[in-house]
Amino acid sequence: MSTIRYPQDRDLRSLVRFCADKGMIWLDEHRMILMHAAAMSALRKELIDSLGIDQARRILTRMGYASGARDAELARKVRPGQRIEDAFVVGPQLHMLEGSVYVTPVALDMDVEAGTFYGEFLWDNSYEAEAHVGEYGHTEHPVCWMQIGYASGFTSAFMGRFILFREVECAATGQNQCRIVGKPVEEWPDAAEEASYYEADSILAHMLELRGQVDALRASLEHGQQPPNLIGSSSGFRHAYSLIDKAAATHVTVLLLGETGVGKERFARALHDMSRRAAAPFVAVNCAALPHELIESELFGVEKGAFTGAHASRAGKFERADGGTLFLDEVGELPLPAQAKLLRVLQEGEIERLGDERVRKINVRLVAATNVDLQAAVKAGRFRSDLFYRLNVYPVRIPPLRERVADIQPLVEAMVQRFSALHDKRVAGITDKALRALKSYAWPGNIRELENIIERGIILTPQNDWIEIEHLFTEPQDFGAVQHTINDAGSLADAECLKEALCRQILASGLGLDDLEEALIQHAVRESNGNLSGAARLLRITRPQLNYRLKKKEAAD
Repeated sequence: MSTIRYPQDRDLRSLVRFCADKGMIWLDEHRMILMHAAAMSALRKELIDSLGIDQARRILTRMGYASGARDAELARKVRPGQRIEDAFVVGPQLHMLEGSVYVTPVALDMDVEAGTFYGEFLWDNSYEAEAHVGEYGHTEHPVCWMQIGYASGFTSAFMGRFILFREVECAATGQNQCRIVGKPVEEWPDAAEEASYYEADSILAHMLELRGQVDALRASLEHGQQPPNLIGSSSGFRHAYSLIDKAAATHVTVLLLGETGVGKERFARALHDMSRRAAAPFVAVNCAALPHELIESELFGVEKGAFTGAHASRAGKFERADGGTLFLDEVGELPLPAQAKLLRVLQEGEIERLGDERVRKINVRLVAATNVDLQAAVKAGRFRSDLFYRLNVYPVRIPPLRERVADIQPLVEAMVQRFSALHDKRVAGITDKALRALKSYAWPGNIRELENIIERGIILTPQNDWIEIEHLFTEPQDFGAVQHTINDAGSLADAECLKEALCRQILASGLGLDDLEEALIQHAVRESNGNLSGAARLLRITRPQLNYRLKKKEAAD
């Protein structure tokens, strides 16, 4: 057991970046907010008055726990190679930097590999104790619930096991300061009661679950339930989905329009699954991937001996989809002879296999898709006008991903879950800055490109770590494009944001230019413990330039 001292927190302060012109604050890769303590106090009072002490305590404790766990992920990479204690106290130092409380370490004994931990800290200036006393006066029980949750969350994530902190003294009870003690939950003889505040309340959870079920049922009755393979809530997505939903109850031919990778086949499958044909086959054909000489036999089938190499009769895609749905992707790539036969199928509902004279009736819902301008293809003579008008009965435009920014986060979350299971990889999630980069990217490859990037991110991210920008955009041209589009919040603009904020503060202080230079020089000398070469390096000038400035100051004095 030993007392500890804090290392300098310049490394932590440098992680905080204000970009006021875009309304954003960053702590490394995570977005933060700056709020009035009075606003948090009002929220705290609202929770207590509305839900009661126990429920309010549970919610605030869990909020603090989540915040502490996030900061623990940051602590692991801020001070690599340093003493374990110096890495651990990133938590208390961040807690102070974030304005919650002033933390004084009393004792710390920890061994991550052995799983042993004992920590004791003093808290001064607790905003939570002040808020409670201001609203309710002094109380008999500790009230720093969110802060104790933070301590438990940070330490549990850092140690890899549940470490329960207790507030054994609290300023809200009349003490001069708060005192907290933390150790593994099993070492507390009466831990069950306090540990319950870190779990979702069963009654509240059931109420929320029931309300969610009612909302889902109401939504399904009003709009139909959205298929699980379609994810989105943006206006463009909702419009496309509503058209698909209306078409599902009919037999109308649907033409899906949109760029490559927007998910046309997913919409086609959703249309099939929502229709009365759901129990029958769904057959997908990529017309652009078939050689022109084989398209007709693939679509309409072939009889034995119809051409050299046709050694057996074979049903085509239309027959295989009988009773169900046939999806023709890249329909604009069909050669003109195949277009003529396709038109007859749509008009007559019958096909002829190659080399056969017998007509076969079929019952197929056709869904076609293309990323080319069919009207332009008609004018150029590459696509039959009569077939275009037959396909264009019910067009549905699927918006590109750059027009569905609101859908990127739920899409990413679903992809992270899917690829984590596929590659047997657990990640903590995606950082706020990485998510913002994804929302800022132009996505020329649309959802297909997003899937590729997220899968790559899962593979490159260390186990249990956060997905960051460099895990997603590994190509220099892609990374450069992202950095350009998030210039206000990315590393390229951090210096500009800092300079602007610093200049505003200096001008507001009334400090003169000469006084500012002297203050900077003296501060650099102190930081370098009197070493002028080190001070010059901090100031980004040479040693002779520093000597010149010092001599000029001596002469002026």
